[in-house]
Amino acid sequence: MLESLGSLSGTPWVYAIVSLSIVLDVFVPILPSGVLVIAAATTAAGTGTATEAVRGVDVASSVHSGAHLAEVFSLVVCAATASVLGDMVAYRLAWRGGDRFDRAISRSRRLTAAQQRLGAALTRGGGGIVVLARFAPAGRSVVSLGAGVAHRTVREFLPWSALAGLAWAAYSVSLGYFGGHWLGTSWVSTALSVVALFAAGSAAAFLMRRPERRAAHGPARPGRRTAH
Repeated sequence: MLESLGSLSGTPWVYAIVSLSIVLDVFVPILPSGVLVIAAATTAAGTGTATEAVRGVDVASSVHSGAHLAEVFSLVVCAATASVLGDMVAYRLAWRGGDRFDRAISRSRRLTAAQQRLGAALTRGGGGIVVLARFAPAGRSVVSLGAGVAHRTVREFLPWSALAGLAWAAYSVSLGYFGGHWLGTSWVSTALSVVALFAAGSAAAFLMRRPERRAAHGPARPGRRTAH
């Protein structure tokens, strides 16, 4: 994968491939969009490090470093934009899907619970659950489709989707960039970065399940009052 992306590094094709993967990931969560983002950032970091090592620390190296950071920044913007675009496409399809999506969600206890939590969170302005879901496995799909089925307004959903996409893109690109910068362009740096990405996803999934666990156990019983 690194070799394939390396040959496309610096061309618009790498952004097109990454963007398409991220957009489709909301419908097919098994697509490795996060892995592609990390691999692209790792390749960019490794290319920049190798060039600086050849040139040494001089003016040309500084100019190259600026172009290198611009490439990384462009990757963050590209990934975040594609994430929001995919969210909004799924949101609109679910909004117009009507009874079909309602029936599909009602058959899943997980989707029903997620839809209810999402609606309550967005109503209270606590759309942080959208940001958490962006890191959790399949959480982005559940949130985007749930927001559409529940007919949440664009004003409620879009800002949180944008924040979620930016946070996820910045985190994924940072993992790939620093891994490639410190460990070089190798499968080891990519593997460690992917492990860190999945660790964040597991933590996000755990935090999203906490309200369900509290609800399952019921409200805490008040302590026994002492006599005065």
